[in-house]
Amino acid sequence: KVNKGWSKALLLFLCPYVCRNIQITIFALKEVAMKNILIIGANGFTGRQILNDLSKQTRYKITGCSLHPDICANNKGNYESSRNYHFKVIDIRNKEIVGNLFKEVSPDLVINCSALSVPDYCEIHHEEAFLMNVTAVAQLAQLCRNHKCRFIHLSTDFVFDGETYETPKHFKTKKDTNPYENQAESLSPQYLYTEDDTPAPVNYYGYTKWKGEERVSEICQDYAIVRVEIVYGKTLPGQHGNIVQLVMNRLKAGQEIRVVSDQWRTPTYVGDVSVGIQKLMESTHNGIFHICGDEYLAISDIAFQVAEAMNLNNNLIHPVTTKEMNESTPRPRNSGMSIEKAQKLLNYQPRKLKQILREW
Repeated sequence: KVNKGWSKALLLFLCPYVCRNIQITIFALKEVAMKNILIIGANGFTGRQILNDLSKQTRYKITGCSLHPDICANNKGNYESSRNYHFKVIDIRNKEIVGNLFKEVSPDLVINCSALSVPDYCEIHHEEAFLMNVTAVAQLAQLCRNHKCRFIHLSTDFVFDGETYETPKHFKTKKDTNPYENQAESLSPQYLYTEDDTPAPVNYYGYTKWKGEERVSEICQDYAIVRVEIVYGKTLPGQHGNIVQLVMNRLKAGQEIRVVSDQWRTPTYVGDVSVGIQKLMESTHNGIFHICGDEYLAISDIAFQVAEAMNLNNNLIHPVTTKEMNESTPRPRNSGMSIEKAQKLLNYQPRKLKQILREW
């Protein structure tokens, strides 16, 4: 028989070592279970929202990258830990640099939020737009295939011409005594583009985004193309504005603003884009998904909703037609997109503009 005293002493002696090994094992298993996520375009409006949301989750190891240093941290180096993510300054047009980034990060999933997305600029800088929106995207797609990681690529409603569907008769294009009545609570799906509709862009930006989509679907075996539309929310310093923030800032400053009244969109809260992408991260579905709002609104109606919610002077808002706006680059007139596929396959449920404005 073993002496009980010796047994107790041996147990007390071994206990710290056993417990320590158990802790090390648990930590190692957690590390193994963590997914490496690479977010490209992490300084941008949508990319930053996704970066912030994912970095709060311990099951992901996040690396963000952009052409410029992290707008939310004082980076001392090109690659450093900041909060719960790492950040890398790279130019995704440089094939060799991006290839090295993939080797370094070894991503399980890549989210591409980067793009040259200013239609007026793309219209006169074709070579630069094609290089960023098509060539660089094809390189990312090939790297994802080589590294056997899922690729989620953001695209746009501007792949459509906006002429397929008739303008809804019940939409008014002129401000009346009660402009908020111009809102439509629900619209027939016949007005909305689906993922099966054939792209026919009316500007070069839309053309490059369409060609980028084609490269992804041709090259990748595990992918999702996410079309978003007129994304809005609170911006950070250094980010491009959006229609809601722009209207809010102008009205608060007492400045007049001209807003187009005969172009319709399905505006999307940036937080809902992030939610939709997170659902696609865990999904095995491939193909195109429309991740946008479920309200089909004229752009001028968006402005009036902002004024109403924030108790700002709506008399400063001047609705104008597309012809009166006289923009140098054509835009689609009616580019609202259906989210029926995302609702069915992903249980995607976006929030209303009025709800977001109440919580602003």
